[in-house]
Amino acid sequence: MEAFATREASPPPWDARAAERAVPIEPRPDLVPGPFGYPNASDALPAGVGNKAIALKNCRNVTLRDVTILHGGHFAILATGCDNLTIDNLVIDTNRDGMDIDACANVRVSNCSVNSPWDDGICLKASHGLGRAKPTENVAVTNCTVSGYDEGTLLDGTRQRHIEHKNGPVGRIKLGTEAGGGFRNITIANCVFDYCRGLALEQVDGGVLEEVVVTNLAMRDVVNAPIFVRLGARLRRPGTTEPGRVHGVLISNVVASGVAPEQGIFIAGLPGHPVEDLVLSNIRIEYRGGGTAAQAARDVPELEADYPEPDRFGVLPAWGLFVRHAASLHIRGVDLRLLSPDGRPAAVLDDVNGARFSDLQLDAAEGRPVWSLTGVTGLRARATTRMPEGELPAAAKRTER
Repeated sequence: MEAFATREASPPPWDARAAERAVPIEPRPDLVPGPFGYPNASDALPAGVGNKAIALKNCRNVTLRDVTILHGGHFAILATGCDNLTIDNLVIDTNRDGMDIDACANVRVSNCSVNSPWDDGICLKASHGLGRAKPTENVAVTNCTVSGYDEGTLLDGTRQRHIEHKNGPVGRIKLGTEAGGGFRNITIANCVFDYCRGLALEQVDGGVLEEVVVTNLAMRDVVNAPIFVRLGARLRRPGTTEPGRVHGVLISNVVASGVAPEQGIFIAGLPGHPVEDLVLSNIRIEYRGGGTAAQAARDVPELEADYPEPDRFGVLPAWGLFVRHAASLHIRGVDLRLLSPDGRPAAVLDDVNGARFSDLQLDAAEGRPVWSLTGVTGLRARATTRMPEGELPAAAKRTER
């Protein structure tokens, strides 16, 4: 069992070897202290010293309970290669990642509040930090809140929103990006997102992302895609030459309001490697709107090997739903609404096979298309805005409805 605050089994900071490598701490006069005095002008560490509040590696049967962490460093909690880990009733108000669960099994995260405006709140990873591929599996994240308020203002109760970040605060729940070991048997339930980015399920490193269930999410003031599912080809898994697989994902019972206009629900696979067997059920989202007809004409880059972040794709040509390279997509009981007019279609489908839509309601303005379809085959619809009942003819070229 190893439990010290350094990455890759480096010696503790008091070890003589670390002292020999240490360099003077550079002052940071540009940092203005926030609540509780953090960050401050000396908010830095020497090279070789781990910047983590709690780090666990190759541990078993560990419980973290009733702990408060302020300004926790690069990771407030980093767990790597752990088995049977319980994290319960923590309050984390921090400057970078809240908690990273990496290559771990049998994990329960519950009743936690994580505020992390500059990085992810609760993040599952499956890196090669252990020197081998190991999946993150059998994980339950329940009854948690993630947010992107100014650091320290969750703890002082003011929940301020002055952060200046190019793409808004982070603070979300995410699977990825380091994912070579794969994800399986994951559930996320009864969680709240407030003033942060949306749910992100990402597999870009050649592993799998399968058997994932997400249910009962409440979101408010989401600054990018409320739901982002990405299969890419960054391929950091050693020896991997082909993309992995994303399949068997169920997302249900989601309510979101005040969602930013740049990206709606965003599902993106790769040519020849679709996102498969994804179900979206009982979802209601209110978007702020304001998109333009010029944005509707944008060609969205594939960015196969890029870091998987919605904003890197730019403003999407649909305000509510963008799906590209997907198979066996099932959408039922979904209601997407606008708070102000938008010049883009509600939904864009590109290279989608075997989709099933039922009771899909989209705001529709007179004289503007609701749907843009390209390379769509085997689509069946029922009680769906501006869709005929039954199976649609294949749409090889772009078709608007």
